[in-house]
Amino acid sequence: MTKAVVKIGGKQFIVAEKETLLVDLLPEGTKELTLDALLVIDGEKTTVGTPTVKGVTVTATVIDDLVKGDKIRVIRYKAKKRVHTETGHRQKYSKVEITSIK
Repeated sequence: MTKAVVKIGGKQFIVAEKETLLVDLLPEGTKELTLDALLVIDGEKTTVGTPTVKGVTVTATVIDDLVKGDKIRVIRYKAKKRVHTETGHRQKYSKVEITSIK
């Protein structure tokens, strides 16, 4: 099985074919991605790029434009001072499926 390390949105991911992953929200209207491989693992053979591996491209399709992550609650509290604030955050992701590594 061939695996590759790709860079999407400033983060690196180890991917294989037919794999789905959540990446930071991509610009609206993005349907297909063509990515360069930073490293390729093909069985026992590993190829490291400088900075990318020549001749290897990874194609991916966007399955879902907007997926919301888990809610994170941030609490600020100071004892005996009557200071208590609570805010929440939900990160937005895009769901991407890796179609091929060539």
